[in-house]
Amino acid sequence: MTEAYIYDALRTPRGKGRKDGSLHEVTSLRLSALTMNAIKERNNLEGHAVEDVIWGNVTQVMEQGGCLARSAVLASDLDESIPGLSINRFCASGMEAVNLAANQVRGGAGDGYIAGGVEMMGRVAMGSDGAAIAVDPSIAIDGYFVPQGISADIIATEYGFSRDQADALAMESQRRAAQAWEEGRFDKSVISVKDQNGLTILDRDEYMRPGTDMQSLGSLNPAFQMMGEQMPGFDKIAMLKYPHLEKINHIHHAGNSSGIVDGAAAVLIGNKEFGEKHGLKPRARIKATAKIGLDPTIMLTGPVPVTQKIMADNGMAISDFDLFEVNEAFASVVMRFQQAFDVDPELVNVNGGSIAMGHPLGATGAIIIGTLLDELERQDKETGLATLCIASGMGAATIIERV
Repeated sequence: MTEAYIYDALRTPRGKGRKDGSLHEVTSLRLSALTMNAIKERNNLEGHAVEDVIWGNVTQVMEQGGCLARSAVLASDLDESIPGLSINRFCASGMEAVNLAANQVRGGAGDGYIAGGVEMMGRVAMGSDGAAIAVDPSIAIDGYFVPQGISADIIATEYGFSRDQADALAMESQRRAAQAWEEGRFDKSVISVKDQNGLTILDRDEYMRPGTDMQSLGSLNPAFQMMGEQMPGFDKIAMLKYPHLEKINHIHHAGNSSGIVDGAAAVLIGNKEFGEKHGLKPRARIKATAKIGLDPTIMLTGPVPVTQKIMADNGMAISDFDLFEVNEAFASVVMRFQQAFDVDPELVNVNGGSIAMGHPLGATGAIIIGTLLDELERQDKETGLATLCIASGMGAATIIERV
């Protein structure tokens, strides 16, 4: 089978996903086109160089609707001969875009692709697309639907994670992210967002709270306790599904959950001939990809079974990986991954994660692949695993190896 290589990976800074966020006036279309242009310019590509653009975005309504991928191609410096494909696998959309592009290359369907994603959460509100699994009683009732925050608290209850453990992980994420920025670890990958006059709008992740400590986190009220215990009583729904749980331990809050932010990311993927044609040196190969479905109520444990699947499919063990990126959707997601595989926390999310820097839904999967590659290079390591939990009960994973 043809090998699929990563030739470049970049992202925008993540802006606060609200009206006072620096990227609030930038549309999803413009941020996507800017990111695609950056990939083209950094690699001296011709406008028609790639086969397709595969772009993830989760809330596909309003400015993010109507095949945003194709609209962004037309708004960019890529040729109009390049098609565009918008995909949605919830939080793994950006990763799935990369995985799909890699597997297209591996299967011989084109030499090169741009893949990634975007989410402008301050402009297009999460949930505004009215997902059937949440609003249609024919599936929500039979599926014991609960919101993700309740699912995260179910994981904490089921696997014995405390509020202090979750807060300690969050504090460490903030510390690592601040250190990564101070030491320039993101310099290779983060591009500045500029306005039409060339003035910089944002050149650094702005959601971070580097002064976070256990005392400040301890002052925050559990974010999902009220919706769990009062109307509509999601705790009762959860305990109907899991009758062995006497009570849901609500440990998550704004400080130990992923932040609502705006951002985009792109990865340039191609075969050997693509690199030779354009004078590019591959940075890594995509060794394997995987996806899986699981219990839609607890929902967020996907990184564990999808990692088990991708290892089994490729004859690997957890010890074969040098570094891990596990999306910090909620603290309990990462803690469950570490618990399940007895992974050294020092190898997981070395430069912080979505708790510190935010989780732009459609872009995050591509972001963590780029972050993983950068860190493998910085530490001169070889093999890394990136994985995410996914709404409605799924998991996705990508294995990359440096070349």
